[in-house]
Amino acid sequence: MKTPAPGRTHGIVLVLLSLAVLQTSKAQKVQNDIDVYSLTVDSKVSCRFAHTVITSRVVNKADAVREATFQMELPKKAFITNFSMVIDGVTYPGNIKEKAAAQEQYSAAVARGESAGLVRATGRKTEQFQVSVSVAPAAKVTFELVYEELLSRHLGAYELLLKVRPQQLVKHLQMDIHIFEPQGISFLETESTFMTNKLAEALTTSQNKTKAHVRFKPTLSQQQKSPEKQDTVLDGSFVVRYDVDRPLAEGSIQIENGYFVHYFAPDSLSTIPKNVIFVIDKSGSMMGRKIKQTREALIKILDDLSPHDQFDLISFSAEATTWKPLLVPASTENVNEAKNYATGIQAQGGTNINDAMLMAVQLLEKANQEELLPEGSITLIILLTDGDPTVGETNPSNIQKNVRKAINGQHSLFCLGFGFDVSYAFLEKMALENGGLARRIYEDSDSALQLQDFYQEVANPLMTSVAFEYPSNAVESVTQNTFRVFFKGSELVVAGKLREQSPEVLSAKIRGQLHRDNITFMMVSHVAEQEEMFRSPKYIFHSFMERLWAYLTIQQLLEQMVSALDAEKQALEARALNLSLSYSFVTPLTSMVITKPEGQEQSQVAEKPVEDESRDRRVHLGPMIFGHSVGDRASRKPGGGFKVLNGTPLFGPPGPPVPSSPFHRMSSRLVLPELTLQTTPTALPFAPVQAPSVILPLPGQSVDRLCVDLRHPQELVNLLSDPDQGVEVTGHFETAKARFSWIEVTFENPQVQVHASPEHVVMTRNRRNSAYKWKETLYSVMPGLKVTMDKKGLLLLSRPDRVTIGLLFWDGPGKGLRLLLQDTDRFSSHVNGTLGQFYQDVLWGPLDTADDSKRTLKVQGRDYSATRKLKLDYQESPPGKEISCWSVEL
Repeated sequence: MKTPAPGRTHGIVLVLLSLAVLQTSKAQKVQNDIDVYSLTVDSKVSCRFAHTVITSRVVNKADAVREATFQMELPKKAFITNFSMVIDGVTYPGNIKEKAAAQEQYSAAVARGESAGLVRATGRKTEQFQVSVSVAPAAKVTFELVYEELLSRHLGAYELLLKVRPQQLVKHLQMDIHIFEPQGISFLETESTFMTNKLAEALTTSQNKTKAHVRFKPTLSQQQKSPEKQDTVLDGSFVVRYDVDRPLAEGSIQIENGYFVHYFAPDSLSTIPKNVIFVIDKSGSMMGRKIKQTREALIKILDDLSPHDQFDLISFSAEATTWKPLLVPASTENVNEAKNYATGIQAQGGTNINDAMLMAVQLLEKANQEELLPEGSITLIILLTDGDPTVGETNPSNIQKNVRKAINGQHSLFCLGFGFDVSYAFLEKMALENGGLARRIYEDSDSALQLQDFYQEVANPLMTSVAFEYPSNAVESVTQNTFRVFFKGSELVVAGKLREQSPEVLSAKIRGQLHRDNITFMMVSHVAEQEEMFRSPKYIFHSFMERLWAYLTIQQLLEQMVSALDAEKQALEARALNLSLSYSFVTPLTSMVITKPEGQEQSQVAEKPVEDESRDRRVHLGPMIFGHSVGDRASRKPGGGFKVLNGTPLFGPPGPPVPSSPFHRMSSRLVLPELTLQTTPTALPFAPVQAPSVILPLPGQSVDRLCVDLRHPQELVNLLSDPDQGVEVTGHFETAKARFSWIEVTFENPQVQVHASPEHVVMTRNRRNSAYKWKETLYSVMPGLKVTMDKKGLLLLSRPDRVTIGLLFWDGPGKGLRLLLQDTDRFSSHVNGTLGQFYQDVLWGPLDTADDSKRTLKVQGRDYSATRKLKLDYQESPPGKEISCWSVEL
């Protein structure tokens, strides 16, 4: 390929300082002039390090110049390593420069009167990137974006996130994810917010002990929303989650091309008791949904405390108040009392962070002086606030200094910033200075779940004072190798460079402290054997370990800069900048400069964002995905090159006739007699057609169903329990409204819990919560369970050769949740519960001689009256479908 001639210095320069783009209120409608004929994703994950290449090819079918825009949303933790465009056979490559040098070019473009845009916008987990280029008639353009990231372990799983939004049908669309983990892959699951049953046919997954390959290659017809529409259904996230085997408690050392990485995540250690103080902001800005969700999360978190833990609560506004004068054990009595206290927290007043934090430290110091802290336990302070300090000491630097002096390295501080009014930089520095970390809690319907998830990350400390040691004659340039606390479900990672004359065997020693004892792990790794493992396979990205080392080093240097003093900060910045330039990473210290063809107007600048930069815009970004948008060049406004686009994301044949005996017994199956039904909608002129609480399909029947209306005196109902199937269904029934306020399905294998309420669906696995809004497409496949949801609000939980459980959310008349069952003939003989009893021995009486719409039903020795009625089945499209069924009240 040709490259631009060196003498072309007058061409317009595109400066990419970031991966983000400016938000617009409405996505630009894709036109057929710019045709995306190929879009591919190739992601190679080698030992948790992901190298992802996005390649898009477009052609201008118009007879005039058009603008093609490449859009991509990539993970926040990722570093772009290359972006290039090929236009008419000429390659326009990206060059990494120091940010200041790129800024000069940007400023020069502004001075010449050329349009420019400086943007800083982020989503929850992603950063958005966009570049536009003018395309001549019949010309083709190839865009290629490359980025890399180290997948971190979160609550027992690694997650690779890809966003997909081509905005049009694509002739050749393909995603390939190759995973290679020498330790062995313990589980692999995929999840998508756009997958349909039709699209699922294009998804293939293969796996052996150490390798996995996920391919998604849909045809044009599979991409279509419907045969008569040319719109694509591809619009959302595609996630791959997995974990690795850990046969050795001391971890795994892997070596490639002169570099090593040591992964450490022992899972058989006992949890260390903790002393935790929750410091809760109840100032006026927390009023409304924030304080409501905080109370909700706090109540759940208190339930998760271990009986061996101690805790206390501090709530603060203008003044700080303790719940108890001393920490108390997390007994059932104390937890219940604390939950009642949390329920009463109301928001009002100013924000006195300084006094609240010093009070928390004083509580811990007092407990320590009085020898009330159990030996070997650890101490945590968890601060939740949504605003800047406004009362008492309001200077952030002074507060940080006061807190650092008070804690004095004795406790770990975790700061949660609620929303965008809070100064995240202030919280982040305060947390990092005191052995913890900061996290932003996004204002949304799942804010309470975000709080719970964060707590789960720190709920189970397994080791403290962890130190990794390697022979100094064998390794150099080692990344961070001391850690204050190791928490269950996470992973400690140390990387380094082998010396040229390193020994044939690399040894490692890991020291740490358990609850009451010190512990030392020893391990060795054979260098030649490890090197050979990574030398030839095509499914890995070679020399990845050196880049992993550089990536991890830069991330840690950037983190250290947050709390470093000026002189030390300059040295850290210089080292991080040098590594960023050497390994071509776009980081907060560097920029990527791309030369566009001569005559293309406007320089565009995007700076890699940091959390606090979104603070003044109050921007919440929905899902954004890679793809294209196009438009007539003449109609575009100056400065319009960068955008953020919003997104949001049966039965068998009739049964045999009834015998003449008073009751007909069927074991484990419920079969109704064949009969001619005379009931019609006009037969019930005065009774409105209603929806039953539950519709039970009858095994072996094609027409007859059992409609159950609950008139249960108890609010909490055990609906189904089948120990052989390993499934239990419970619900909270509101008798006054005749509907469920929530339904919960719990599976033993895999260990998954699905909690459905009218607000959303929450799926919990390995203490990790995932929230989904009703009527959003969901397709999740994990070992032994498939979870799907469609845009009608039907959620199906299905397992091979097991009963399928459905949950339906209906927001029309009779709004609420409905429970649906499929494949009910697969219930075992041990099924039980309010509804499960109907799948055991059931006795049906004969039809009433005076009224053939009535009969008696005997279930587990108890008689029920069953009446043939018309009911409304909400599984059908609005406004539902009238069905005839046997109606029973429980």
